[in-house]
Amino acid sequence: MALSIEYVAKETATNLWRNRLMALAAVLTVAVSLSLVGTALLLRQAVNRQIGELGRNVNLQVFVQANATTAQIATIRSQIQQTPQITHFTYLDHEQSYQQAIKLLSGSPSAVAALTPATTPPVFRCQLANPNDGPAVAAQFSGVPGVYRAEVPSQSIHVLQQVTNVLQVILLVIAVVLLVSSLVLILNAIRMAIFARRREVGVMKLVGATNWFIRIPFMLEGLVQGMLGAIVAVVIVLLSNMGVSYLIRHYHVNVLASSVLPAHDLLMTELLVVAVGLVVGVAGSSVAVRRFLDV
Repeated sequence: MALSIEYVAKETATNLWRNRLMALAAVLTVAVSLSLVGTALLLRQAVNRQIGELGRNVNLQVFVQANATTAQIATIRSQIQQTPQITHFTYLDHEQSYQQAIKLLSGSPSAVAALTPATTPPVFRCQLANPNDGPAVAAQFSGVPGVYRAEVPSQSIHVLQQVTNVLQVILLVIAVVLLVSSLVLILNAIRMAIFARRREVGVMKLVGATNWFIRIPFMLEGLVQGMLGAIVAVVIVLLSNMGVSYLIRHYHVNVLASSVLPAHDLLMTELLVVAVGLVVGVAGSSVAVRRFLDV
C-alpha cells in the first residue's frame, strides 16, 4: 500500500480527536515545560548581556576621606593618572558626591538626613581598560594617604552570576521533569490510540499494509502534539520578553536596558524551543509505536 498525505492527515486527525483530552493534557504539559526551558535560556542570555555591560562600564571608585587635604587629593589624582590600567576618570567633589548620594538613597529619608556635603566623601570614578584588573588596581590605593576606600563591583557581578545559576538550574530541573511527564503523556495517548484501533490494524496487516504504512499516522500524532505544545511555548516566551521590555521602558529602568535581547537572540531561542518540542513528540510516539504496536 502506498502512503498519501490525505490518508496520513485524516488518520492523524482522527486519532487526536478520539483521545482529545489526553492529547490536550500532553500539549499543555509540553507547552509549560518548554516555556520554562525558554525562560531559563532568556534569563541566562539577559544576565550575560547585563554582566557584559557592567564589565564594559565597570568603575573603580576611589573614595577620598572627607577631611582629606588638597595636597592629598592632588596626590591621589596624580597616582590615578599614572596608573596604566585606568583609561579615564571623573572626580566628584563634596557637593557632587552629596547630590549623587541623595539620588541613591532617595528611598531612605533617614539616611539622607544624616548626610551633609561636608561629611560626604569625594570620589574618583575610574574607567578600567580590563575589568578583571579591578581588584589589583584597587589594592594599589590601599594605604595611600587621604584614601578612605577603593572598590570595584566585581563582588556584585559574582553574586549576580551565582543567583542566576541557581535560578537557571531550578528552572531547568522543573522543565526536565515536565518534559519527561509530557513524553509519558504523549506515549500514553499513542498507546490508547493504538488500542482503540487494534482491529483496524489487524485488518490492514491482513490486506498487506507495510509496517511504516501503519506506524506513520501514530508517529505523526506525537509529532503534532509536540509541535502544538512548542508553538504555545513560543508565544509565551515571546510575550514574556515583550513584557519585560515594556516594563523596562515604561519605568525607565535604564540600568537593565542591556538585558533586553535583540531579535536575533530571541529567534534562536524560539527555534531551539520548537526543536525540543518536536524531539519530545517524536520520541514519545516512537517509543509507543515500538512497545505497543505489534506489526
